[in-house]
Amino acid sequence: MNQRLYQLLLEAKKRKEKKFAVLIDPDKMRLGNLERILALSKEARVDYFFVGGSLVVHDMMDYCLDTIRKLSTIPTILFPGSPQQINAKADAILLLSLISGRNPDLLIGQHVLSATTLKKSGLEIISTGYVLVDGGTPTTASYISGTFPIPYNKDEIAACTALAGEQLGLQLIYLDAGSGASRGVSESMITMTHRTIDVPLIVGGGIRTPEHAAANVRAGADIIVVGTALEREPGLMLEMADAVHSTKNSFRTF
Repeated sequence: MNQRLYQLLLEAKKRKEKKFAVLIDPDKMRLGNLERILALSKEARVDYFFVGGSLVVHDMMDYCLDTIRKLSTIPTILFPGSPQQINAKADAILLLSLISGRNPDLLIGQHVLSATTLKKSGLEIISTGYVLVDGGTPTTASYISGTFPIPYNKDEIAACTALAGEQLGLQLIYLDAGSGASRGVSESMITMTHRTIDVPLIVGGGIRTPEHAAANVRAGADIIVVGTALEREPGLMLEMADAVHSTKNSFRTF
């Protein structure tokens, strides 16, 4: 199985290089905005595009992936909300297991349904423990999944959940406050999770400023994902990416 992108992630973690990913939700991407996002991403040296969403109801996935492939060489990784979002035009897929919830369909059920399609797709498969965290606002992800997020101040629950995912063989852990969250994952939760696991740690949701992105990196995140803030203000991308990349060796202990 091809594991090129994952191996590069492991090497970056070893070198303490932090990565910045732009989340592209096909349903929220206006036709004119995507080309601007792609142009800014090249200038900002964005590391990855995550493409997908909790609920993709329009036929925009193909358009987004075709446009990215035509105008950019940045790796494209699917961040799927359902098996219907699997698309061989991407480079890889985060095969998400919602380990913070107890919905069996999102722990193994949908994976069984999509297994044959995934194998035929040729996508690099990166198994990912997905951990929803209370971001202060009900999110589409929690509603669609029918699960409760981990409480904002329960760092030890998040860390133990992440550790269990790693022990089950998951290759990444993704702490997510959800799209449009009123607050992001707390720095203390990021730090405790970082100290508990060895696999790369992704953090997303509720990150609206370069300062917030940099703080999450200092807390221990390996990959920062931003979507909603850039949908509203694409020009923030340059500062966001610089904040992440420039703090690669400044992990804070507390």
